[in-house]
Amino acid sequence: MKNFTSENIRIHNKFIFFFLIPLFFNISSCSFSSGSKIEIKQGEYKERGISSWYGVPYHGRKTASGEVYDMYGISAAHRTLPLGTVCKVSNLKNGKNIQVRINDRGPFVKNRILDLSYAAAKSLGFAVEGTTEVLIEVISLPAVVQSFAVQVASFKNEKNALNLQHYLSEKYGNASVVKYDNGSDTFYRVRVGSFKNVEDAGKFIDQVKIKDSTPFIVARD
Repeated sequence: MKNFTSENIRIHNKFIFFFLIPLFFNISSCSFSSGSKIEIKQGEYKERGISSWYGVPYHGRKTASGEVYDMYGISAAHRTLPLGTVCKVSNLKNGKNIQVRINDRGPFVKNRILDLSYAAAKSLGFAVEGTTEVLIEVISLPAVVQSFAVQVASFKNEKNALNLQHYLSEKYGNASVVKYDNGSDTFYRVRVGSFKNVEDAGKFIDQVKIKDSTPFIVARD
């Protein structure tokens, strides 16, 4: 059985000292063209892209929602959809579809939009392949007011996270460290900003480039 997402992939921990050197930061001054506002609405939100699945070693650990992850249950991780959102996920390669509830955050891997549980991936027919192209359609949303941030990095060492937070706070005035304990390991996630919608967060993310890091838009839960 393959496990295609791991904390080693999700966590960019190899640039521990890079952020102390300004040369590794490239702050863009280009102008932004206005695009369509991305809104998450029940029955209207659709997203197409690559999904993977995750299993061992996350089975039995806490998810972002506080629930214990069960790789043999049907669930999913998404970076921005509100926790508790119910979605229809369709495998565009074979036409199979299932309903899943978002109870975790991820995948923190470039060019992937969804992490499914092993059971969900098996139901959709891509557990062996590991990834597939999917269509996500929101069926129902929880009653929450949501905002977004840009996650720049994640560390196991709290001091490294605090150093980066200090640097980013001086640059942008709003950086934070979010402690995440999955029941086995503790991570310190460095996030910047508080945006009302994904579009505004997307404009900001284009300004920050850090060597060996791929910033992501995440929901502020």
